[in-house]
Amino acid sequence: MRLSSLGVIADAELSLGRGLTVITGETGAGKTMVVTALGLLRGARADAGLVRHGADRLRVEATVDVGGLPAVQAVLEETPAELDGDELVVARTIGRDGRSRAYLGGSSVPAGVLARVSEQLVAVHGQSDQHRLLRTGAQREALDRFGDVTALLGEYAPTYARLQEARRTHEELVAASQERIRELDVLLFGLEEIAAVAPEDGEDDALRVEEGRLAHAESLALAAAQAHALLSEVDDAADVLDLLGQAGALLDGVREHDPALDAQARRLDEVRFTVSDVAAELASYADAVEIDPARLAAVSERRAALATLTRKYGPALSDVLRWADDARERSKALQGDDERIETLRDEVEALEADLLARARKISARRRESAGRLAAAVGAELEALAMPHARIEVEVRTPPSPEASDLGPDGIDDVELLLAANAGATPRPLAKGASGGELSRVMLALEVVLADKASVPTFVFDEVDAGIGGKAAIEVGRRLARLAASAQVIVVTHLPQVAAFGDRHYHVLKSDDGTVTTSGVALLSDDERVAELSRMLAGLEGSATAEAHARELVDLAAEDRALR
Repeated sequence: MRLSSLGVIADAELSLGRGLTVITGETGAGKTMVVTALGLLRGARADAGLVRHGADRLRVEATVDVGGLPAVQAVLEETPAELDGDELVVARTIGRDGRSRAYLGGSSVPAGVLARVSEQLVAVHGQSDQHRLLRTGAQREALDRFGDVTALLGEYAPTYARLQEARRTHEELVAASQERIRELDVLLFGLEEIAAVAPEDGEDDALRVEEGRLAHAESLALAAAQAHALLSEVDDAADVLDLLGQAGALLDGVREHDPALDAQARRLDEVRFTVSDVAAELASYADAVEIDPARLAAVSERRAALATLTRKYGPALSDVLRWADDARERSKALQGDDERIETLRDEVEALEADLLARARKISARRRESAGRLAAAVGAELEALAMPHARIEVEVRTPPSPEASDLGPDGIDDVELLLAANAGATPRPLAKGASGGELSRVMLALEVVLADKASVPTFVFDEVDAGIGGKAAIEVGRRLARLAASAQVIVVTHLPQVAAFGDRHYHVLKSDDGTVTTSGVALLSDDERVAELSRMLAGLEGSATAEAHARELVDLAAEDRALR
């Protein structure tokens, strides 16, 4: 992991490796910046105040081995990130202006995606994180990890999600039933009204033409008859057709001598034929015109009925027909809701029965695991200088569970109770544990759950606060034991804990009077003894402290050899 321009750290690189890595330094030197860097890689909020004075931006980068981590691989498949073998490069930058960028496998990604990956890689426990253990949800999660309840919950969760969805849909349909009935009544009334008229597409235009003809039948017949008479009836003067015939006869004798006159003669022939046809058609039209007041009244009435429909469902008759089609489909859907309500009710009842059966299995597994977890954590607490401490894991289940008791995690409330001293009454952690006791309970839980770890790396940030003496040695021993099955990084102020590290980094602060800078150095064996001496005595060069420091290192080495 590399840190650049992060707080007091100008530039630092840490090779963490397997096992237990300890980080020490004087107060204010910046050793918790390592934890801050991991927080940024886990998607923590960007804070421009973390950018080192005089720098434009900070950068945190880590190379992580993700081999054998299918959950991480699954998330990466959804991103443009690229792996170098099994190695993944994770990075975060924050500018002086507060703008943040996140990178995954060389590609820019949202900070939320970075968090999804990192939360499956690293679990951070700080002094503030201890309080998370006070929440019953976190206590239940610890019991579920210990008792392998996770698999049962994995089957329970999707069924519970479906139950919630079915319940919500059922409630919405029932709540909307009155409005649905009103809408259905309106649709059915409209469909009946339209069906009673039975309009046909384009009918209104045809009726408008017919009504115009019927309304003016007498005028139309008279005009056609008079026009016919003018064209073809013989009285004192020659009619039009006779005159056209005479003109044509005159031209017939000479048309062959001039093409221009021949063209005019042909046009005259066409006019005579056209006038003859028009005259005949006018005569037929005048005879065919029907004067029918009854039909006129029927057409007018039909047009009025169609107009009523277009006012309500139009504006055009085609819109009326389209509204009817839509209304039929919508009414089918509304009428089907009653059947759907019934189906959903049956589904809810079936899901509730199924979930209650699953929840009882989960409860049985939790109750069976509770005693074993309490005994295992109690044994660890005894080794952590709490010989008389007693842990109880209480699983509270309704005596006769009902569907209303179902929750996303079953039907149980889980709570850890602690009796720190002999003869004390077990009390909830939130009420009965001091800060030091809570630190030891959390560490004991992590050691017990080490082989069921959900992440490969644990970070402990001064969780040994309030602990000293023999208890501090046992904390170091437990952290080393945890590091046998996971990568563990510990920021500590206790030499008893630091002595158990497989590698030891020291954060050293320097000040030139204007700018404070911290560097991170990997200590050799001799440098490590010197640092432990400083931590023990608070000063350098103490022979007594050095002897004690070597004794701690030897103790840790013996313990490591026994493992």
